[in-house]
Order: sequence, then C-alpha cells, then structure tokens
Amino acid sequence: MTDFTVYPAIDVLDGRVVRLHKGNYEKETRYADNPVAVAQSYARAGTRWLHLVDLDAARAGGYTLGPVLKEVADSTGLMIQTGGGVRTADDVQRLLDWGATRVVVGSVAVQEPRTVQGWLERFGPERITVALDTRTDDDGVWVLPVSGWTSVAEHDLPTTLHDYADSGLQHVLCTDIGRDGTLGGPNLNLYTFLTRSTPGLRFQASGGARDVADVRSARKVGCAGIVLGKALLEGRLTVGEAVQEEWV
Repeated sequence: MTDFTVYPAIDVLDGRVVRLHKGNYEKETRYADNPVAVAQSYARAGTRWLHLVDLDAARAGGYTLGPVLKEVADSTGLMIQTGGGVRTADDVQRLLDWGATRVVVGSVAVQEPRTVQGWLERFGPERITVALDTRTDDDGVWVLPVSGWTSVAEHDLPTTLHDYADSGLQHVLCTDIGRDGTLGGPNLNLYTFLTRSTPGLRFQASGGARDVADVRSARKVGCAGIVLGKALLEGRLTVGEAVQEEWV
C-alpha cells in the first residue's frame, strides 16, 4: 500500500463545484453544476480518495451535502474525506453514516481542541482529519487565524500540533491560506518544517498545487498526501498523472 495519497478536491457552494481564491467567498470561480458527475469522473480516472468540502456549511454551519456524499460513496466506491460546518459528535457520526471515510474538522479543532481530542478517542484516529489554516505573523510564527481570519487563536500552529499528536491524531490537512486557490505552488518550506517538527503526524499539503512536479515535491519533503483542486479543474494536470505519483 502506498504511503502517499492524492486527494482530488471538490468544493461545493450552492450546489455547484467552485474554487475560492484564498478562501474569499467574493472571489469564486464556478466550474461545474454537478459535483457527483465530477466525482465519478475522478473515480474513473483512477483515484482512490476524494476530498469533498461543503462551503455553505463552512460559512454558516450545518453540513448540507448528505445526499451528494451518499450518492458519491454508493456510485463510486471512493474513500471520501469530507467536512464543512462540523461542530458536534453527532455531526461526525452523521457524515460517517452517509459514507464518509474520514470527517474533516476545522474551526472547532482550533477553538475547542479538547472536544476534538474526545472525538479522536470515540471514533478513532483514522476517522478524523484536523484541518488547520495558517499564515505567518509579523514575527514569522505560524499562527492559526479564526473568526473568518479576523483574529488568531491563542496557541500557534506548532503548539497545537504537538498537543494533538499527544492525543493520538494522525491526519492533518494544513493550508497556507496565502497559497489557497492561487496556483502559486505549495509552501514546501512550511511542510518541511511540519514534517520535521512533528514527524508522527501525516500531513496533507493543501493550497497552490499546479502540476505533477508539485505533487512530487510534496511527497519528497515528507507529506503523506496532497489535495488537488483548481489544477485538476483547469486541466493543468490529470487525475491519472497525479495518482501515478502515489506509487513512485
């Protein structure tokens, strides 16, 4: 079994497949009207995993993609990592019941880490992915923006990761928000730092990936996977080309 995973990403807003620029809902690009069809095309191209994001729920809470998640799971057999608006243990259980393989937890993971640590114990570390959006402050420290990125969490990224590592966390999706949706390349310096400072965690690179070389570079610096969104939707690389890198 490969130690590296490609996660084609489908972000859904108002029922459509979209991409946001640096997470800004005012800078939305629409790509397709049927997220299930896009997922099925990725499955036919050879991916094992899908990263499915409910952008409506990420903004307002209350996961809305239950029918989409279930149809994708039933029609493709893909393993699905999905989230958006997950706030409670009942939310986690509901997504698992609909067919999720892993549930992505974002805001609550930063604001209520003890709660999410309890979920790791209850559901198991293979069922939870903690998603952390990050940027550097004026002192060069990797901080965790919250509240629509208008403020930062009390603890910085390294401290938060060490606390979670001690609680059994395995999977971390870490996004440099300055790269998200930009096709500017992943922040390899960030992932090199993360994989060296907390080697027990399995990091998924997210934000900026452009081509096969970026997939290869993320693997080379020690990432366990990479999330690919805009580059696939715009045809800069194919799913087939990307997943070949899982086995190199």
